[in-house]
Amino acid sequence: MNSLIEDINKLKEEKNAIILAHNYQPKEVQNIADFLGDSLELCIKASEIEDKDLVIFCGVDFMAETAFILNPDKKIIIPDIEADCQMANMLHEEELLKAKEEHPDASVVLYVNSIAEAKQHADTLCTSANAVKVVNSLDSDKVIFGPDSNLGQHVAKRTDKEIITVPADGHCYVHNKFTKEDVIAKKAEYPNAEVICHPECVDEVQEACDKILSTGGMLTYISQSDKEEFIIGTEIDMITRLNEEIPNKKLYPLREDAICETMKFHTLEKIKEALEKEEPQIKLDNSVAEKSLKAVKHMLNASK
Repeated sequence: MNSLIEDINKLKEEKNAIILAHNYQPKEVQNIADFLGDSLELCIKASEIEDKDLVIFCGVDFMAETAFILNPDKKIIIPDIEADCQMANMLHEEELLKAKEEHPDASVVLYVNSIAEAKQHADTLCTSANAVKVVNSLDSDKVIFGPDSNLGQHVAKRTDKEIITVPADGHCYVHNKFTKEDVIAKKAEYPNAEVICHPECVDEVQEACDKILSTGGMLTYISQSDKEEFIIGTEIDMITRLNEEIPNKKLYPLREDAICETMKFHTLEKIKEALEKEEPQIKLDNSVAEKSLKAVKHMLNASK
């Protein structure tokens, strides 16, 4: 593995490349990344890339698409083109357009976990870290929100605006695994631990937890907390990053099987090959990318 890592680092220098990786990547990918973050942090980092010619994006497809939208003049490479997000693909362009027709007075806020064809019809985007802030920044009293209905419900409880979720049952299959019973059982097993879950979890899980935070929020909160033990309700490899950066805390997964399979498609071998061949390359229709860019920029501005 050491020689493989050396090859990747050499190619990265030769190609003037940067490797961006999501918090849900496996340990070996996290370790070779130049930048590691949640969706919002990766969006911000992607918007700041000026001195690199090549971007290797280790995440799922919508994340790499967002990087392309922000950097249409750069090569955005995803090591495994099959790494998609099931939730992002739950909201189709036609369904969103129908909702807009039915609610012409509503603003459209899409979770960044959405396909580019849907993004182009949004007024703004959001991440789990800034969803409430973004929605509350809008002037309209009615908001079409998608595709995650759990995050939509999370926002609805924290705003006076009417939230219309599209589709009604959009969800992340990983976060939907968590149950209220899981929380109760883990609390009994680790009575001194604080339970933190992601806002993509179902409402009754969120209600049973002590804190509801994005993955970036989890990192900040745990690093600053006086508490020593935490139960983590999100994808299992978030604990990999937490253990690396906050080794003095005791962390327990809410479920051992909270695994995003497609996030694990990227391997060191595929990253090396992506650097060598500069493919698979993310491409979007110019019109789709340009329209989506307005929504991405609005989100980044609202996050400041």
